[in-house]
Amino acid sequence: MELEWFVWGWLAAVAIVFASAIVWLFPRVPERYVHVHVWLLLLPGAAALSGWIGAGAVEVGIWRFDTVTWLAGVYISLLSWAIQRFAIRYLHGDRAYRLYFSLLTWTAFAASLTWAGGDLRLMVICWGLPLIGLVALTGLKKEWGPARFVARQMAAVFGISWLAVAVVVGWLGAATGEWRLASALSVEHLARLGAWEKAVMNGLLILAAIIPAGQWPFHRWLMESAVTPTPVSAVMHAGLVNAGGLLLWRFSPLFSGTEAHVALFMIAFFSILIGTGISLVHVDYKRQLVASTMAQMGVMLVQCALGAYGAAVVHLVLHGLFKATLFLQSGSVVPRVGRAGYRKAGGSWRGSMVVGALLGAAFWFAAPGEPARLLSALLLGASAAVAWGRLADFREGRWLGFAVVAALAFVSETVRHEFMALFGEGGASVFIPTAPFEWMAGMLFAAAALAAYWIANERTSALAIRLYMRLVHLGEPRLAAMETHPHYLASYMKEGMAHE
Repeated sequence: MELEWFVWGWLAAVAIVFASAIVWLFPRVPERYVHVHVWLLLLPGAAALSGWIGAGAVEVGIWRFDTVTWLAGVYISLLSWAIQRFAIRYLHGDRAYRLYFSLLTWTAFAASLTWAGGDLRLMVICWGLPLIGLVALTGLKKEWGPARFVARQMAAVFGISWLAVAVVVGWLGAATGEWRLASALSVEHLARLGAWEKAVMNGLLILAAIIPAGQWPFHRWLMESAVTPTPVSAVMHAGLVNAGGLLLWRFSPLFSGTEAHVALFMIAFFSILIGTGISLVHVDYKRQLVASTMAQMGVMLVQCALGAYGAAVVHLVLHGLFKATLFLQSGSVVPRVGRAGYRKAGGSWRGSMVVGALLGAAFWFAAPGEPARLLSALLLGASAAVAWGRLADFREGRWLGFAVVAALAFVSETVRHEFMALFGEGGASVFIPTAPFEWMAGMLFAAAALAAYWIANERTSALAIRLYMRLVHLGEPRLAAMETHPHYLASYMKEGMAHE
């Protein structure tokens, strides 16, 4: 009974935040109240942290809290506080100033309710609430045609995702006779499902996960989401695009004994290639960040396909913090007069390959049985090889730079290891990939890396030129999602002159 108070305390904190967002909408409330509202966003995080420490796993009615749920509560609270503090000045003067804060609050904390739901029906309701909030945030600039167009496109694809989750939940509840998440996904109840039923449900779950993650072939909405203001982009890329990984983690027992993970891997793999390629050929910084998110979400889904759900959860949390920082600090990349230009690295490719191979092999041999360890080792080795060639940019010398990078890598691995131990895979039924499948995944990534290296050194070849143009096209928004002249600003000026 005592542990239940942690749950009720967190729910009360979320209710206070929602009430504050409603109060802030009233025009008579002074504008300085926004500072009070932003600081109230930390209440759910404090309540989740206390529950994380003092309660652990606990169920109360339709609510189910475990390590990931408490972590999501802390993460969303801190992220919302940081983004909305940034938005106080960034959005000041906007016509929808008050609506932005209320919708940002609704979107973020509705997402936290999704992962606190222990009832399938509650989960499907909460799955759509953050998506509705994101569409509303995108369409707030009603006077701007591209914003209206992108909001309609997002509403269409998000509706497909919501419908897919609703079908899976309804089907699973009817087939098992259970609506509690843990009971419906137990081995006993899943045994009642036929192979074709699992296949269809897995396909629908994959569809529901890849849409908000902006994966191919549903990446277009993410590419066009650059029309949103920076705080909205930060919430989108640091939070909502990650929801697919958590959805697959929650329903991971359904994937046991099926081949659905192969389809998930191939979709994510192609999305990584496309997203990485777009980020390399586009010069617009915000579009580079969007394409980077597409690639990173592909990596997260590859981890899910290889059964490393704990690693995927760690990835989405750390990526969210990193990407939110990049969006909020995007103004700092504007070139300044007198800034030193790029200096070509002086490292040899042979030394890069040796360093990358040694670090990757050491990482893999440390725990070869861990899911997706081979893939992680390949990515680490490739990153180390690239970094070695860039260390000449350290003024104090390459070896000092190498020591700094090695120390940062050690800290990163320590954080990842502690998170993995903390999650303990969340008690989920973990899919263990076969050795041939894991090696196939590693060989595909290695082949893609070699192909990219060849294309980078043969930029004038017909294949490289065609690939370049294709990636540019894939990263460009449709004509309806962009405007050569911001006509709505002209109408603002006419209105202002009329009032004068």
